[in-house]
Amino acid sequence: MVRPNPNPGMPSQRQLRVGEQIRHALAEVLARGDVHDPELSGMIISVLEVRMSPDLRHGTVLVMPLGGKGEAEAVAALNRNAKELRHEVSRRLRELKFSPDLRFRVDDRYDEAARIEKIFHDERVRRDLAEKNSKNEDSE
Repeated sequence: MVRPNPNPGMPSQRQLRVGEQIRHALAEVLARGDVHDPELSGMIISVLEVRMSPDLRHGTVLVMPLGGKGEAEAVAALNRNAKELRHEVSRRLRELKFSPDLRFRVDDRYDEAARIEKIFHDERVRRDLAEKNSKNEDSE
C-alpha cells in the first residue's frame, strides 16, 4: 500500500533517498569515465542534486561543470548520453524496480542567490528598507 505524502508539494522521503542514491551512482560513473563520449571525458562535472518524480520513473539531475564554464556543452553531452548513463546507474542500483529516465539541467541556484544578493545591495532597496524600519520604530 502506498501512503500519501504528508507534505504535499514537497518530495517524500523515498524520493529523496532514491534521488541521493542516483546522485552517488552518477557521480561515480562520471568520475570513473564509464561513459565513452570524448566531450564528457574532458570535463569534470559535479552532480549536485537529483529530483525524482513521485512515481520514481523520472529524475532531473542538477549538474555544474568545474569552474562553471561550458555549462551548455556539458548539459547537451549528458542529455545525449542519458540512455547510457541510465544503464550505468541501473547496473549500480539493482534494488530499484525501475531505472528512471534522466534529464540533465544546469544548477542555477547559486546564480539566482547572487542575483538576489545584488538586489539587496542596490541603493534604492537599502533606502526603502531603512525607510520601512524607521516607520516601524516610529509606530512602536
